[in-house]
Amino acid sequence: MNAAGEPVVLALWHGEIFPVTGYGSQITSNLVTFVSQSKDGEIIARVLERMGHITVRGSSTRGGVRALLQAKRIMEKKNRIAVFTIDGPKGPRHKSKDGVIFLAQRAGAKIIPLRGFPEKKKVFDKSWDKFVVPYPFSRCPVYAGEPMEVTTEKLTEEVMAYERERLERRMHELEPK
Repeated sequence: MNAAGEPVVLALWHGEIFPVTGYGSQITSNLVTFVSQSKDGEIIARVLERMGHITVRGSSTRGGVRALLQAKRIMEKKNRIAVFTIDGPKGPRHKSKDGVIFLAQRAGAKIIPLRGFPEKKKVFDKSWDKFVVPYPFSRCPVYAGEPMEVTTEKLTEEVMAYERERLERRMHELEPK
């Protein structure tokens, strides 16, 4: 929940996990974070849990619906803000998946686009998401977009596609000028 007590889902690109994670850990530890059920995901989950996050394990490729419903319950019962890498776990890069829209609608949450742009960074160009790791002590401006309300319409394929496109546009609007 945000300061006004409303449910919130923070949306970020998979490749910008590190730049945004540092920001998120400074503003709150009151988060529920999605982590894949992979072996790498286990390591990530342990780190996030030590930071005070609650993790739910699942993704668009495995265990996703269960994780979405679990996150919704945690948001309601423990007043947590959900964090979602909307193009993960395997891409395509900068193309939102359906889960974030589904979760926001079911939880009555607004989606807040979030992006981080470290001034000095290592970009892994060969990874599907062009994963970014900020260099130590580098400035890293983080941009938050206006909260997006998701439709209350039934989430048909057409409605879902429209909502994903709206979110993708909002994410791209946050790019530094």
